[in-house]
Amino acid sequence: MRILLAGGGTAGHINPAIAIADTIKRHEPDSEIAFIGTKNGLENDLVAKAGYQIYHIEMSGLSRSLSPKNIKTAYLYLTAPKKAKKLIKEFRPDVVLGTGGYLSWPLLKAASALGVPSAVHESNAIPGKAVKMLENKVNRIYLNFPDAAKSLKNSSKIMVVGNPLIGDADVERSEMLQKKLGVPDGVKCTVLSFGGSLGAEKLTESLIGAAKNISAARSDVYFIHSAGNKKYDDAMTFAKSVGVDKNARVNIQKYIYNMPEWEACADIVICRAGAMTISEMAQKGKAAIIVPSPYVVNNHQYENAKRLADAGAAIMIEEKDLSARRLEDELTRLIENPEYRRSFCEKIRAFSYPQAKERIYRDLCELAETGRGRV
Repeated sequence: MRILLAGGGTAGHINPAIAIADTIKRHEPDSEIAFIGTKNGLENDLVAKAGYQIYHIEMSGLSRSLSPKNIKTAYLYLTAPKKAKKLIKEFRPDVVLGTGGYLSWPLLKAASALGVPSAVHESNAIPGKAVKMLENKVNRIYLNFPDAAKSLKNSSKIMVVGNPLIGDADVERSEMLQKKLGVPDGVKCTVLSFGGSLGAEKLTESLIGAAKNISAARSDVYFIHSAGNKKYDDAMTFAKSVGVDKNARVNIQKYIYNMPEWEACADIVICRAGAMTISEMAQKGKAAIIVPSPYVVNNHQYENAKRLADAGAAIMIEEKDLSARRLEDELTRLIENPEYRRSFCEKIRAFSYPQAKERIYRDLCELAETGRGRV
């Protein structure tokens, strides 16, 4: 298979594309796979580490506020597809795929104009602007949330497949793994929390406050928190001010690099509501307290979290309602009532699609068969 992929701007758009590329390579080692991205985007590091070629097209997303930057963006929306069309003619893909975000637009629009089969993947409960703009041009629309179909018109193109995740859910909890991670003896409940690579100040302070009170009341709970590289010093200053900076059962890190291992060991996870994070929690069946970020386009994290909360699959706390006391109350209920906690573990699995990568791969194969020799 010859395939071009576009997924840039955030890891939530890039990693699904890499997961699909890895699946294609596993099935067809001689496949020709390449990505498009911007010269300064995060996709350059992630795609290079995954071992794939990347080509560059200048593109940017629209700003939510009135900004002169939007004038340039409007220009790029007109000119970038022409550059993508040239790239398609040179690479000669059988099929192209975009995983949402503004980088999907030029590649998929150009593919449509050239008659090359194309597909787009939407991971959030509310489809983004690029996906809505492309739904009349692509051959297939892959969705993670079934409800996302309500915002689209071309139902015949839709396949609900879930989110393709990098790697496999093969890390399992064990005493050996807990010792490797340094979880103290006697711990009966491990709480993992994170707010993203850049951190989330209110989530961090609320977690530290809740951890202080819970760890003072009981010694069988262990907290591991990722404060974010840029917010770590502030987090430690706050931890010191409330007297938990040297608490052996409250472990505050800049960044958790071995996240799959900690996710395996965690009994409770406190996190944002990015689509990929939610999919990971669903795949692993974790009891989760979800705090959607209010700083994202279309408030899509709230919509993602609400789908789970309405199904009784997770506890949602909006950031405006978040406090150490509220978090302590929710955590205490989960810690002290294993059956209550287990109900969330069972219900969140309904949002898991273990065969997402395989389903997308098989469908791309069918699309590719119709596209060979088009350019």
